[in-house]
Amino acid sequence: MKTKLALAAVLAALALTACAKKEEAAAVVDAAATEAAAAATDAAAAATDAAAAATDAAGAAVDATADAVTEAADATVDAATAVVEEAKQ
Repeated sequence: MKTKLALAAVLAALALTACAKKEEAAAVVDAAATEAAAAATDAAAAATDAAAAATDAAGAAVDATADAVTEAADATVDAATAVVEEAKQ
């Protein structure tokens, strides 16, 4: 009888220890999930900033291209006008 009582006490102690370890593991998992969520938020913010910078750079490139085309067209008109004027003489 005393042996059964001792074994029951040991089994109860093991069960309580196992439950405590599960709670600790759950807390560690929750902390890791919180850190992962924070890292994902930071990554999303960085991606948003990078996209904004790329958009700004693309806009600047479009503006520069438009300016270059305008200047080339003006130069072409000037050259054609000069050729016509020379041909008239």
